Amino acid sequence: MADVLRRAVRATGHTVPITDGAPAGRRLGRLRRRGRRRQSHLLFLLPALAYMVAFFGYPVVKNVVMGFQHYTTTTFYTGRAPWVGFANYRAVISSSVFDKALLNTVLFTVGSIAGQFLVGLAIALFFRRRFPLNGVLRSLLLLPWLVPLIVSSAVWRWILDQDNGVLNRFLGALHLVQDRPGWLTSTSLALFAVIVVNIWIGIPFNVAILYGGLQDIPEELYEAAALDGATGWRAFRHVTWPLLRPVVSVVLVLGVVYTVKVLDVILGLTNGGPANATQTIASQSYQLSFQQFDFGQGAALGNILIVISLVFAVLYLRANRRAVEQ
Repeated sequence: MADVLRRAVRATGHTVPITDGAPAGRRLGRLRRRGRRRQSHLLFLLPALAYMVAFFGYPVVKNVVMGFQHYTTTTFYTGRAPWVGFANYRAVISSSVFDKALLNTVLFTVGSIAGQFLVGLAIALFFRRRFPLNGVLRSLLLLPWLVPLIVSSAVWRWILDQDNGVLNRFLGALHLVQDRPGWLTSTSLALFAVIVVNIWIGIPFNVAILYGGLQDIPEELYEAAALDGATGWRAFRHVTWPLLRPVVSVVLVLGVVYTVKVLDVILGLTNGGPANATQTIASQSYQLSFQQFDFGQGAALGNILIVISLVFAVLYLRANRRAVEQ
C-alpha cells in the first residue's frame, strides 16, 4: 500500500513524504511504557529518599550550620543563634583538652581496629575448618555484638572494678599482682582498658564479615597451591590474602568510621576520665553539647570528626585501589 501511494504522489508531482506509521507507533508505545515504568520506579524510591533526607541529610546539614553559630539553650526559646563564623572551631582547637582528645582518638581507633581485625581474622580462619559444634560456637560468638553497648559497658565496669572486680580477684588469687590495679581509675591504664573492651565488642563484626569472605574462596585454589607446595602460611599469603583484600578493605573502612565516633563504651566505663585520660573527640563533643550546653562548639567538634573519617576513608580506598592495580 505504501508503494502504491508513493507512485501516485510521484505521478502528480507532489513531494509529500509518505511513511508507514505502524513501526513509529510501536516505538512511541514502547517509549511511553518505558517512561511509565521509570516513573513507577521513582515512586518506589521516594520513601527511601525522603527517609535519607529527613534522618541523614538534614541532621548533617544542621550540624554543619550549628558549627558556625552561637547555639545554646536560649536558642530553643528565642530562636536566635548568632552567626560566629569559625569562632567555635578556634575555641575547640585551642582548648587544652583538644590535643589530648585527638591523641586519644588516634590511639583508641588504631588499637581497637588492629586488635579487632587480627583476633577476628584468626577466629575466622579457625572456624573455616569443619568440626563439631562449629555453627553453635559461631552463633554464640555474636552475643557481644548483640548486647547493647551500655549494658556491655556496665558489665565490664564491674569486671574491671579496682576493689570488687572479678579480674583483680582472679589475678590476686593467682598471685600475679601484689596490689589491685585501678584499670579504670589509673591515668596510665584507663585508655588501655577501654581499648580492650572495645576490641571485645568489635570482634564478632570482624569475624562475621571475614568468615563470609573466606567462604567465597574456592577450595580448588588451595588444592592447586598444595600441589605446588604452598600450604599453611604460604597458602595464606599467596591465596587467602589476595582474594580476601576487598573484604578487608570494607572491614577496615567501616571499622574506622564506627570506632572514631564510639561514645557509649567511654561514657559507660570512664566518662572520659580520669583526668581526661580517655577523653576522645566524640566524648568531648558530647560533653560540650549535653553537659555544658554549648551546642555550637559541640557541633564544631562533630564536624571535625566527620572530616577526619572522610579523609581516612578516601585515602585508604585510593591506596588500596593502587595496590590492586599494581
